Amino acid sequence: MKKFCLLVLLVVVGFQSQSQILISLLLGDKLNSDKLEFGVDGGLTLSNLNGTTGKFLRTFNVGFYFDFKLKNPSWLINTGLQVKSNLGASELPVYNLANKELDTTFANGDVTRKIGYFNVPIMLKYMFKNHFYLEGGLQGALRTKANDIFYSSINNEDDVQYSRNLKNDLSRIDFGSTIGIGYRLMGGNGMNLSVRYYQGLVNIVKEQAMPSQQNSALYFNVGIPIGKSPKE
Repeated sequence: MKKFCLLVLLVVVGFQSQSQILISLLLGDKLNSDKLEFGVDGGLTLSNLNGTTGKFLRTFNVGFYFDFKLKNPSWLINTGLQVKSNLGASELPVYNLANKELDTTFANGDVTRKIGYFNVPIMLKYMFKNHFYLEGGLQGALRTKANDIFYSSINNEDDVQYSRNLKNDLSRIDFGSTIGIGYRLMGGNGMNLSVRYYQGLVNIVKEQAMPSQQNSALYFNVGIPIGKSPKE
């Protein structure tokens, strides 16, 4: 019960701020047991928006994870929370801003769409004896912020910028499927190195007259178990 209460506390704090990463580090040894592994993870995200002509947006993600061990030691349930995760696309075409001066300034520029989310994956993981693993499942997300950043080059590359808030234009919720492959270092007791692919199933654009857009992303992450061994 104490471990469950700590888990709930971390999730609640996670939806308030990013300070739970520090709390996670401090309480990691309280959460780990023979049936539960806790850790922090993060890495590089390459995201894009299906239904657009945009290119990959490179950002970073950070969060924490839980591996719940089942009766069969090869099977685990993986979940957690990405508290910092931006999705979107870069080099999108500019559109009309209903402002003559802005439209003229950015006529030859491009747009980067950056959407911040809290992501919660729930996946089934299978561990092979050689310490590789496969995982797959679902991922839900709550949008925290969204902006279109217009770029134009006057004297130097991208030296003029304008940010437009999209909170009223995009859906608050995202949902999709995710699959991945990974490897566990140190004979299965060290860090996790993983690659995941996420495909959103929700049209994130509210305006029905606009083309449908779905998030997609590749995550290149490192997971570090916290408190798995007794502290010195």
